[in-house]
Amino acid sequence: MKRMLLLFVMFSLAILIAACGSSDAEGSGATETEDGKQIVTFWHAMGGAAQEALDEIVASYNASQDEVEVRAEFQGTYDEALTKFHSVAGTDSAPTMIQVFEIGTMSMVNSGHIEPIQKFIDEDGYDMGHLEENIVNYYKIDDQFYSMPFNSSTPVMFYNKDAFEAAGLDPENPPQTYEEVEAASQAIVESNPDIKGFALQAYGWLFEQLLASQGALLLNEDNGRSGTATEIGFTEEQGKSIFEWVERMNEAGTFANYGTNGDNMLAGFLAEDVAMFLQSSANSRDLIDNAPFEVGVAFLPHPENTDWEGVVIGGASLWMSAGKDEAEQKAAWDFMKYLQSPEIQAQWHTDTGYFAINPAAYEEDLAIEMHEEKPQLKVTVEQLQATTPSYATQGAVMDMIPEERKIIETALEAVFNGGDVDEAYRTAVEQLNTAIETANKARGE
Repeated sequence: MKRMLLLFVMFSLAILIAACGSSDAEGSGATETEDGKQIVTFWHAMGGAAQEALDEIVASYNASQDEVEVRAEFQGTYDEALTKFHSVAGTDSAPTMIQVFEIGTMSMVNSGHIEPIQKFIDEDGYDMGHLEENIVNYYKIDDQFYSMPFNSSTPVMFYNKDAFEAAGLDPENPPQTYEEVEAASQAIVESNPDIKGFALQAYGWLFEQLLASQGALLLNEDNGRSGTATEIGFTEEQGKSIFEWVERMNEAGTFANYGTNGDNMLAGFLAEDVAMFLQSSANSRDLIDNAPFEVGVAFLPHPENTDWEGVVIGGASLWMSAGKDEAEQKAAWDFMKYLQSPEIQAQWHTDTGYFAINPAAYEEDLAIEMHEEKPQLKVTVEQLQATTPSYATQGAVMDMIPEERKIIETALEAVFNGGDVDEAYRTAVEQLNTAIETANKARGE
């Protein structure tokens, strides 16, 4: 009898669990809440403090009106989120909108599964001109916008002001050129053998930025914006200048080699193992708040025989899925516009260190007070706004850029580890041009 009772209980539980699972599955595909609000599913790749800041903004939007409910869902890294989107694009499982990193732009455009936001800009008469020029320029392709800029950053040079003072350097006058970085690194190491002068992560994005800072193109055809790129756009002098810069510091014993590991580099800086490094401005708040010394922020350096041109925007933008109901898309568009308001952009900038897409946000009391408290954040904005608009600083667009970054990272690591600069550079260029050719053939071009 007890055995029969046990089987009955187990059978009942199985039915209950199956029923709950079915209910959840049906709920996940719902387009409206029980009280009639339009559901907008928002896939994103923000983790840590940035995710907390984003969740707060989503909650504030949901509370600001009673017609739309945005549901923000973390999907892992940028690469993971993009891969997942492509696997469900065009189906009911696709999100209403998704955050995609900047180098996924052409992958999304070529997918055929997105609705360009230009449609909603035109229907709404929305003026993109009030947004930051050097941010929106990246996302404008063939005179139209496919996505809405969201979290944007550029690389800056972080430095240890205390280490500068100990080395007899002016902490308010950071190096501006490669050669000045080398000289400062030498002085720092001489003042304290336990700290290296400079670190550069083996990261393709930083290579692209160091090209742009000297006005060099990554790809020909105006970085792929005037036509389909067919080969690299930088000269041997421009590209090799970055490799040779590292080689000189390596030989001088002032370079800290962290390879491709950006987290280790950040930890090394906080532990005072290295005094200067390049990384995304989105790290500003975390470094300023947690360093046991005063953190300085400076513009990206450039070779002394070139003029400084600026930086290319990084980060991500928001894309609208095609095939969704008009009401669902319009609800997502309303949320995109909400994100661009000065108040929300001021909150996003101060909470994370990402730029305000709408520069009017910097006039908000929240941003003004934060810039007074942490003037380093203002330097990141000044670098962006000082950038000269050009094809070089607008950035390259092509679907092979993720592969380009891996090729460059391998080449940089070879140089970091004492490899021959000429060989590393030559191999990288050959592989880059092959990757460009292969990508064009895959698209039938």
